[in-house]
Amino acid sequence: MGLFSFIKNAGAAIGIGKSTAEEAAEKAEAIAAANEAAAAKMVQTASDLGLEVQNMQVIINDDTAIVSGLAADQATKEKVVLVVGNTAGIAQVDDQMEVEIQEPEAIFHTVVSGDTLSKIAKKVYGNAMKYPVIFEANKPMLTHPDKIYPGQVLRIPALDA
Repeated sequence: MGLFSFIKNAGAAIGIGKSTAEEAAEKAEAIAAANEAAAAKMVQTASDLGLEVQNMQVIINDDTAIVSGLAADQATKEKVVLVVGNTAGIAQVDDQMEVEIQEPEAIFHTVVSGDTLSKIAKKVYGNAMKYPVIFEANKPMLTHPDKIYPGQVLRIPALDA
């Protein structure tokens, strides 16, 4: 007799396996549930770090996180963006947060291999001994000045006049 070929998704559905549409729908539901759980964890992490944002909401769409809410100040807003953005699987943060007290925005620096806070301070401020400013600006996400890693994004505030 031999091997006979048929069109896989044609014919009577008699309960053998699932259709491609059903599999795709289940996969989409699983991804949506995982994204929702990850978003909730980001909100909880920000709260655990003392970064309070009224009505904070995170929505994950593929590798982009959309963050909204009302932060008390610019530093809190920027730190929340860093908490969310420095999460595995997130490539972009769409910052839609508002700020109660307007302040100058910090710049952001992506750490490369060989960077130290001192090297970054020398480059940005012209003085390597200003590294504590960068360390303090990134607390509580940073717990030690030597614990930075390539790919991590840090906030670099302007120096007070």
